[in-house]
Amino acid sequence: MPAKTNQTKNFITALPKNIFAGFVVSLIALPLGLGLALASEAPPISGIIAAIVGGVVTAIIGGANITITGPGNGLVIVLLGAITTLGAGDMHQGYLYTLAAIVISGVLMVLLGFIKMGRMADFFPASAIEGMLAAIGLGIFAKQFHIMIGHNNEHGSIISLLAQIPNGIFELFQNFDLPAVVAAGIGFVSLLIMILYSKIRNEYFQLIPAPMWILILTVGLSYLLAALNIPYPLDESYLINIPDNVMSNLAFPDFSKAFQFDFIEAVVAITLIASIESLLSIKAVDKLDPQSRRSNVNKDLKALGVATTLSGFLGGLNVVTVIARSSVNVNNGATNRSSNFFHALFLIVFVLLFQDQLRKIPLAALAAILVYTGYKLATPKTITKIAKIGREQIIIFFVTLLTTLFTNLITGIFAGIVVTFVIHAVINKDIAFFLSNLLKPNILLYKEKDEGNFYVSVKYFCTFVNFYKLKAKLDMVPEDQDVILDFSLCNFVDHTALEGLGNYTETFAKKGGNIEIIGLDKHITDSHHPFAIRKVLPFDKLMPIERYFTKRQKLLKSTAQNFKLSYAAQRNTRTGFLSNFVFFRNRDIPYTYNTLSNEDKGYRLCDVEFTEGTFIAREAVKTTVMHILLDFDIPVFTLDKEGLLDFKYSLAGFKDIEIDNHPDFNKRFFLSGEDPEAILSLFSDDLILFLESHPYYHIESNGSSLLILKKERLLSVQEIKALLYFGQQFNALVQNHQNSYIFVKNT
Repeated sequence: MPAKTNQTKNFITALPKNIFAGFVVSLIALPLGLGLALASEAPPISGIIAAIVGGVVTAIIGGANITITGPGNGLVIVLLGAITTLGAGDMHQGYLYTLAAIVISGVLMVLLGFIKMGRMADFFPASAIEGMLAAIGLGIFAKQFHIMIGHNNEHGSIISLLAQIPNGIFELFQNFDLPAVVAAGIGFVSLLIMILYSKIRNEYFQLIPAPMWILILTVGLSYLLAALNIPYPLDESYLINIPDNVMSNLAFPDFSKAFQFDFIEAVVAITLIASIESLLSIKAVDKLDPQSRRSNVNKDLKALGVATTLSGFLGGLNVVTVIARSSVNVNNGATNRSSNFFHALFLIVFVLLFQDQLRKIPLAALAAILVYTGYKLATPKTITKIAKIGREQIIIFFVTLLTTLFTNLITGIFAGIVVTFVIHAVINKDIAFFLSNLLKPNILLYKEKDEGNFYVSVKYFCTFVNFYKLKAKLDMVPEDQDVILDFSLCNFVDHTALEGLGNYTETFAKKGGNIEIIGLDKHITDSHHPFAIRKVLPFDKLMPIERYFTKRQKLLKSTAQNFKLSYAAQRNTRTGFLSNFVFFRNRDIPYTYNTLSNEDKGYRLCDVEFTEGTFIAREAVKTTVMHILLDFDIPVFTLDKEGLLDFKYSLAGFKDIEIDNHPDFNKRFFLSGEDPEAILSLFSDDLILFLESHPYYHIESNGSSLLILKKERLLSVQEIKALLYFGQQFNALVQNHQNSYIFVKNT
């Protein structure tokens, strides 16, 4: 069947699932769209317009697979600030100016997509983004809490609104006002529904999302009171205001302030936050995708820009990718972008057919939904989570949070970036290290021929300012492949990079691939968290590092137990056992570390750091080797892949030894040594067959011991297991040959 026909068939087959998912999402999008618009001091319908336009446009030309688009939490504070500032007290006029800013913001997002700025989210430190989101959450909470308790006219900064909350609750009981008390009652009950919804296990109750239950109950209350001839205690000021004819009451942007500084500032803020929120949400939803697909973020950024521009022209808010509604979409079986389209279609039906019912929704009910949303963004658990990563992350988080609360989002995120860079410089005690290496190429990627692994080496440092380089390389690797990611040449790795790599590791695992990180065993950290900052330890300060175990070291310890070996992570400066091998000739070996050993059987496996070259050409190299101490003497020899180290061994006086009746072996291997006759006697048919049936290893004998290594780099844990098995088998064959030789000699 042609691929196109097959895709069409799959699309039609999955249509019922996507229609259902779109319907469920629309039940959440309706109250949230209304609420987010009200929280921004915009007309309620503007939030629905954004969801409808976003759903249609991004479903047709978007680059994501199962995301939902519409108005976002992150823009509430920005839009509220823009409407208030641009209108100079006239909220309606400020809204029209803000629509113009939204239109231009959409155009800028399209341009960002064309210049492939989808990677922009990677330039922001992870803890700074958490601080920004927490500030947004507090802003939503501060404004909406007062509306939730029936006080619709509270104004001021986020800090002042938070400070007024106790007084607002006190006034509710002190000055009894029936409409305000009823609104507060509806608000608190609605908040309880949001909090307790997840704890109710009834499957039929769970079919309807919590926000929709709030709308059903509050609208139902108005009908119940009418049926009982009881006057509804809430007047229009406590209810949503929707025009009688939505289509004839659309607002249009006013561009008359387009060249003023406050307008330009609003455009920049809207564009920045909309782009960051969307890109972060797209990455998060990709992790939820059951099919483990990766979105085309630049294409989706362009689609979001087009949708935002159209929404602004029609009187709607910004269109962004939203994580909560996207999660619901995934959980209800969505498989492609059509669910986003159907969610928009159902919203159109709701607005056109149920306008009377929408006008009966109390503002306090919507505010309760947003209070819960704001709390989830700024939950105390976030602080605990960040504290576990590292003390410096708490500083970054609070600097971003407090700066945002007292100034604005742009200043806040900029402060987060600056303080992160300063902290990195302080930790490394060298700002020049970052500045001098920032623009240098620091990522090497190639596919290893032997096993087909992709090997990625990172040099200098890997932080939020250059993580995009590593991402670009990893994006080139098919997700069903194995990747060895080596940080042994990298002095410093920050939390943002490690968290990003954690996402990649999960994605590769879902697709059948694997990313194994090596080379961080010498890096110090103040936390056990896998994403904590890691800085390389100087040689003179390297010490037992059990409290700093990396994932690789934990796996090495487990491997040692499985092979009945002992494991020691700390350095060992007694390296003389390696110096008399040809491979290490003219190379300085300061120490070994991560040693797996069996003293009874005389073998050990360890990571080795050695240096080669002199003066400015001097370079540190790390590798993993296996050393086997023999109970008997054997000929001195070296065995390697044909053509790999021929020149070096020829300088040592060695020549390639040909073995009769084994042409394949002669083509594949370079065998050399001082006593060809003794070497030929050692290499029996069984030993040759063993070597031909295994991957290449460099093997040396110095007469009394063996050295076996795979590559001039640190090995992954899987490669170490293979090396251990190979070394044990090779040693056993040599031992058997020696025993046979002694037996024949004695008889």
